[in-house]
Amino acid sequence: MIEKLKNLAEKNGIYLTEEQLKKFEIYLNTLSKWNKVYNLTSIRKKEEIITKHFLDSLTLIKLFEKIGLDVEGKKIADLGTGAGFPGVPLKIYYGDKIDLYLIEAVQKKCIFLEMLKKELGIEYKVLCQRAETIKEKFDIVLSRATGETFDVLKWGKDILKKGGYLIIMKGKKIEEELRPFTVSLSFYGLPERKFIVIQKQ
Repeated sequence: MIEKLKNLAEKNGIYLTEEQLKKFEIYLNTLSKWNKVYNLTSIRKKEEIITKHFLDSLTLIKLFEKIGLDVEGKKIADLGTGAGFPGVPLKIYYGDKIDLYLIEAVQKKCIFLEMLKKELGIEYKVLCQRAETIKEKFDIVLSRATGETFDVLKWGKDILKKGGYLIIMKGKKIEEELRPFTVSLSFYGLPERKFIVIQKQ
C-alpha cells in the first residue's frame, strides 16, 4: 500500500527514503485504527488517505521550491490541522529542519496528535486551542481545508511574524479578490491544486 505513495511522490519529483515511508505506514495504520472509533477524518479508505491526505500535503514541498521559500530553521504552524494535515507529512519529510506547531481546537484530535508523535518518533508541539487565542508568532502559517478563506486569512495573519508567509491550500474555487495571490500547480494523481500565498508586510 505504501508503495503507492512512493510511486506517486516520485512521479511528482518528491523522493521519500525507506525510513520516511516506514513512518508514513505507521501513520496510515494508526489513523485508520483511530478513525474507526473517533472519526478524525471523513476519508477512510487507506488508498484515499495516501492520495488525498499524504500526497496532497507533500505538494507543499513543490510550492516552496516554486516560490523560492527555504523552510529550514523556520517555525511553521499548521492551522486547523485535524488529524495532522499538512503538518505531519511535512515533518516526516523535513525532519529536524523545521520546527512544527499543530493548531487544533478539537480535544480528541489533539489526543490523537500527541499519541501519533510518540508512535512516529518525531517532535512537534500541539497547541490545543483556537487560533484566535494564540499569542505565538510564526515564520510560515499553513492551512488546508480550514473554514472560510477570509477567516483563515484573519487568523493566519494574526499569528504571522513580519515578513512571514501565510499559505492556504485550496481546490479549484478561489475567491475573485484572492486571484492575484494564487499559485496553481498540477500534480500527477491529484486534481489541480491552488495555493494562496500571502507575505505579511
